[in-house]
Amino acid sequence: MPLPKYHQIYLVLREQLHEGRFAEGLPGELALMAQFNVARVTVRRALEQLSSEGLIARNPGRRTRALPPVLAGEANSGNGMERANLRGLLENLVTMGLHTSVKVIEVATITASTQVAEALQLQLGDPVQKAVRVRSTKEGPLSHITTYVPDSIARRFGRRELSKKPILVLLEESGVKVGRAHQTISARLADSLIAQHLDVSVGSALLAVRRLIYDEDERPVQWLHGLYRPDRYTYEMQLSRVGGIDAKVWVSKDVSAKFN
Repeated sequence: MPLPKYHQIYLVLREQLHEGRFAEGLPGELALMAQFNVARVTVRRALEQLSSEGLIARNPGRRTRALPPVLAGEANSGNGMERANLRGLLENLVTMGLHTSVKVIEVATITASTQVAEALQLQLGDPVQKAVRVRSTKEGPLSHITTYVPDSIARRFGRRELSKKPILVLLEESGVKVGRAHQTISARLADSLIAQHLDVSVGSALLAVRRLIYDEDERPVQWLHGLYRPDRYTYEMQLSRVGGIDAKVWVSKDVSAKFN
């Protein structure tokens, strides 16, 4: 059964809020009506849901503003966050890279938003590299990946390097010793931009991955936002009773990356 239209809009706006897109305030109701091609009552219901969760503040006569997120809650294992040991990840990403192609959409040095600064343990406004890439298999687009890396590390690589190598390989080549990661896996509906990049319909369900990479000294070195087509990407995990985790990511028919 398809999700109600107001809930689809709520999910899209919630994800955009988490990404820090509305630092200057959300678009007005008329703009949202035009963007999603819905009636005002549908937009208002989506905004009411965001407001009830403390994500936005609505004041009559003023622009709706985003409220600061509580990142600490995302770090609790009770919210689906798992600690991933990255041993063996680099070798498998290289293998995956041989079977996929990547298109670099954007590489830019930006100032860290509140969300990015808190995730990477930086000061608000510190420089970070934002890179946006679309990875594809022979069947078509597979994933839309956005990464944020502190400028002190990312200045060692740019668009050319990102078009040829997985970013974790570039981090290692830049002197970073990758240690561990916190990862969340959830669902998101494709907005118009993502739908275009992944060749899906607006509102299509996507697998959403958030991964925060730490080095061996427990310093965050990369924050990744990944959106994957579920028809071309599945995530499998085997959990042992002693706490070991063996997870496999299967890409299309014959491409896999193993997270040990």
